[in-house]
Amino acid sequence: MIEKTLRTTTGKLNLKLPSQLSEVTLGQMIALQESKDLGDLEAISILSGVPVSDLQSVVNANDFMDFADAVLSLSHQIKYLYNSDEIPKTVALMIDDKIVTVNVIRNLSLEPAGAFMAARDIISDEITAHINLYGEENWQDYFNPSLTACCKVLGYYLYCRATGKHYNEYAAADFAEAIKQLRVTEALPIAKHFFMNYPNLSKPRIGFWRRLLRL
Repeated sequence: MIEKTLRTTTGKLNLKLPSQLSEVTLGQMIALQESKDLGDLEAISILSGVPVSDLQSVVNANDFMDFADAVLSLSHQIKYLYNSDEIPKTVALMIDDKIVTVNVIRNLSLEPAGAFMAARDIISDEITAHINLYGEENWQDYFNPSLTACCKVLGYYLYCRATGKHYNEYAAADFAEAIKQLRVTEALPIAKHFFMNYPNLSKPRIGFWRRLLRL
């Protein structure tokens, strides 16, 4: 973590920014990935939690140079993370103001059926979009799912395990907000497992009713 106190037009500003990917949450990386025309101050704001308006009041623009280098380093690190197969044994989530630890590596399956089908649709749509753009040949070698899609899949995977509640489609979808608090180094390898190791999930989705209509 990089920490500096910067002089502003009205006083001082204490700024902390992650220097390692393990210090970045999935939610922060999603915000970076989805932001259009992302500038240095916008990126620093997302990673530090300090509003852009406060950053704009810093007297010397050169004070941001160390932070800009950190942002660039993180962008390179995320590329390598997509190739990581190191799935964490546990993850910790904040549920109702309590930290809940969930075992991961012992049970990498999508349950119950509702979670399986919801995740299947997300995975199928993401892979289909990739193939439509780049072709089907060796698509696994170049496929990197969006972080938003990863977040949704993890929400369905972890909802029942983390909350102990019966599956509810809407509640599981909303659970993505809790998933965003996971470190991206934890979240991405787990999500990648479902995208790459569940062949039946990557097939185009055709429901029973649509199959019947084809007969």
